Amino acid sequence: MILVFPKFHPQIFFGGLPDSMGNLVSLKSLGNLLQLNHLDLSWNQLSGQIPRSLGNLLQLTHLVLWQNQLSGKIPISLGNLLQLTHLSLSGNQLSRQIPLSILNLTQLEYLRIGENSLQGSIPDEVIAFPNLISLSLTGNLLNGTLPSWLYTAPSLKVMELSQNQFSGHIKEFQSKSLELIRLNNNKLQGPLPSSIFQILHLTELDLPSNNLSGVIELSMFSNLPNLVYLDLSYNNLSLTSNTTSTWMQEVGNDSLLYLNVSHNFLTEVEQFPWKNIAVLDLSSNLIRGNLSIPASRIKVSSLICNVTFLQILDLSHNNLSGTILQCFGNLSDSLGFLNLKKNKFYGTIPLTFAKGCQLSNFNLNGNLLEGPLTPSIFNYKGLEVLDLGNNKINDTFPHWLGSLPQLQVLVLKSNHMHGSLCVNSSKSSPFFSKIQIFDLSSNYFSGPLPVRYINSFKAIINLEKIGSTVSYMGENDHGGRGFYTYSIGIAMKGQDVELVKIFNMWMIIDLSNNQFEGEIPKVIGKLNLLKGLNLSHNNLNGGIPTSTGNLTSLEWLDLSSNRLSGTIPYRLTDLPFLSSLNVSENQLHGQIPQGKQFNTFGNDSYEGNKFSKGCSINETPPPNMLEKDGSKANIAFGWKVLLIGYGCGVVFGMAMGCAVFQTGKAKRFVNLVEDQHEKRRRRKPK
Repeated sequence: MILVFPKFHPQIFFGGLPDSMGNLVSLKSLGNLLQLNHLDLSWNQLSGQIPRSLGNLLQLTHLVLWQNQLSGKIPISLGNLLQLTHLSLSGNQLSRQIPLSILNLTQLEYLRIGENSLQGSIPDEVIAFPNLISLSLTGNLLNGTLPSWLYTAPSLKVMELSQNQFSGHIKEFQSKSLELIRLNNNKLQGPLPSSIFQILHLTELDLPSNNLSGVIELSMFSNLPNLVYLDLSYNNLSLTSNTTSTWMQEVGNDSLLYLNVSHNFLTEVEQFPWKNIAVLDLSSNLIRGNLSIPASRIKVSSLICNVTFLQILDLSHNNLSGTILQCFGNLSDSLGFLNLKKNKFYGTIPLTFAKGCQLSNFNLNGNLLEGPLTPSIFNYKGLEVLDLGNNKINDTFPHWLGSLPQLQVLVLKSNHMHGSLCVNSSKSSPFFSKIQIFDLSSNYFSGPLPVRYINSFKAIINLEKIGSTVSYMGENDHGGRGFYTYSIGIAMKGQDVELVKIFNMWMIIDLSNNQFEGEIPKVIGKLNLLKGLNLSHNNLNGGIPTSTGNLTSLEWLDLSSNRLSGTIPYRLTDLPFLSSLNVSENQLHGQIPQGKQFNTFGNDSYEGNKFSKGCSINETPPPNMLEKDGSKANIAFGWKVLLIGYGCGVVFGMAMGCAVFQTGKAKRFVNLVEDQHEKRRRRKPK
């Protein structure tokens, strides 16, 4: 007999499971429930503890309670259900240890108790679960070493133990039936066992974010003809030189779709035999040399250009040099994400990118590239993120970028760009209507601030619908099962940080360290979703417009090192999220507004002005104020932390306690990483 209460509506059942559920034999309307073998109450809102009396339903083969709000411990009495083949308790709030009685369930084929708060170690026995096919314990607080029966379970195909706290070494596997192994985000250490490369049916091997080390003989992957997904990222693995020349020819030539070995010690990549690969991430390794052919020391072969379906390519944070391969442009029909950040590429951007390109993210930040920039190179209608910062591009501002309909992030900072941002076109069509991050800092731009652009920033003015849910910019990870995120480096509250995940509601304008002149336009007050505004180190004069009091989402404002005069508008005290203010080194005078968040700003926010005496400025800044090696930037907190996510409803600078992880592949990318190098400040002649 089967008793199923499916999820027709998300609120079909509330409250706890009654203890009388175990006495269902007394309910005549349900017939002879001694034969009940299938109970499914998944996807409801049931709360409370799992009743012990469920252990009385001795004929149960399926107990499915996943995606509810059940709490407490797993009852020991469930060990009485000796006929049980399916036990699914995932997606609840269960805690404490997994009971030893669960080892009695020798008929179990599917055990799924992930996404809870279970603690302690997994019960161990030399022989356990001889019929187990699928095991999912992901997303708990389990610790200790992996139990011995995991290595010998004869029927086990799916092993999901990710996002726990398991430690110790991975031992040799005796079972050859495994098809999927997910052990990511644990504390496992030591070398990979050689037996893992002899599991012929393995399609997915997912081991990132551990402490695995040692030298991998990658040629052993040749025994895995069905491998589709391989992720060894964020470990301490290295390769020997006598294997790197052949291993890539032997790893899933036809089957492999996803390969991520980033954040290891890979030094050379000479072969790209994967004809069908969609995602390739070799970032943050020690790959060196150039990409051009011919070359005597090729370390990343141009054979990559023979790949037909490549969608995501990340070679960032290596030591690659030379010019960018012309053939990258030939990948334009499929390539959506290209990240060559933090290498040593020089020369110009190949014109081949102009033909039929589908790029949505193009990141060349931190190289030695020169200009000029031409419209034909970046005429990508789907481009969302363009980061050319920290290069040697010498050109005027590329106004034609404003016509790209999907562009949300533009970073041109720290180049040799010059000239005015004034728009001579008489066209009424908007420029940069979807822009959310606009960073032109540390260049040589001059003239007035770009009023035409400010009026066209519809996404920041809140005229362009962005979406109300918490989401991130990124590419669908077609080669795997997750989401590949965009990342950029920005100056936030006087600190250089890298947004390794860009929240879709980030709104930032940084025009600092240029030669802009004239007054701050009143239209700046229209940008009511703006979170960060940096106009420091320019030649701006006039007063601080009172319209800045309309920027109700603003969290940091830096107007330092200009020639601003007048007083600080009192309306700034009404900005509820403002946690960092710097107006130092100007010609401001009068009284400093008091009250609310202004009581937390220290002297370094105001020094170098002509404010009246007796303004009640604190003699010393509060303990949570930092000054970085003489920098004038006011930092409301020491950002010696990893900031994860956004949208907790409080000031971003105080949102550290709201840090939460998303589940899935993208989780490990959800960090804000503080750059440790000194922020470069380029003084411009006034």
